[in-house]
Amino acid sequence: MITIKSRAEVEYMRKAGKIVSDTFKELKAAIKPGVTTKQLDEIAYKFITSQGATPSFKGYGGFPASICVSINDQVIHGIPDDTRLCEGDIVSIDIGACYHGYHGDSAKTFPVGKISEEAQKLIDVTKQSFYEGIAFAKRGNRVSDISAAIQSYVEAHGYSVVRDYTGHGIGAKLHEEPSVLNYGTPGRGVRLVSGMTIAVEPMVNAGDYGVFVDADNDWTVYTDDGSLSAHYEHTILIRDGECEILTK
Repeated sequence: MITIKSRAEVEYMRKAGKIVSDTFKELKAAIKPGVTTKQLDEIAYKFITSQGATPSFKGYGGFPASICVSINDQVIHGIPDDTRLCEGDIVSIDIGACYHGYHGDSAKTFPVGKISEEAQKLIDVTKQSFYEGIAFAKRGNRVSDISAAIQSYVEAHGYSVVRDYTGHGIGAKLHEEPSVLNYGTPGRGVRLVSGMTIAVEPMVNAGDYGVFVDADNDWTVYTDDGSLSAHYEHTILIRDGECEILTK
């Protein structure tokens, strides 16, 4: 069921979104060669809880950590552990925070030290594809208008969008209706109305869009061909005109 948020609910989501945004600020300074993904998770947990919120992901469906940390060919759902980041890696971090029962959800991909021009281009295209998509995130448009714009921009740059995982509605639940695909034909699907809150999250592979799930942990998603992958996500509020980014 799609939920339309009240002003009070949106305020809680703005607060959750700010906590997510501020958590990224805490982590950015720590992302450097030698740091472990578990150390990043510890930083995030400590900060989120210090703000009177709880990590949305911890325990969700059995996920064991507060944030997802995915390196290089890992697309999403990387589990923090003793793995150390290395010079030249790219690392995607997905953060959720729940404040007074309402969630904010955002993801970004960061360089670790000096990275290749190609890796930087992938990060930049992934980020911009989000903004290309949300240009259509306004009352009266269809969800697939967002999806088609993301796909068009990504593929014009020679990359592919992951099709097995999507964006989603968000609010009192971390994942609500509708699904927000990163590909498709415009003019289809749910019509957007003011008060809807959705998480738009392009996941972009440098190679083919095929992915697989790690058989050992049933969580971490990898690119089939070993190519790099980047991730960018924000929680947004649909309005009559330009949408509002709640996690920025």
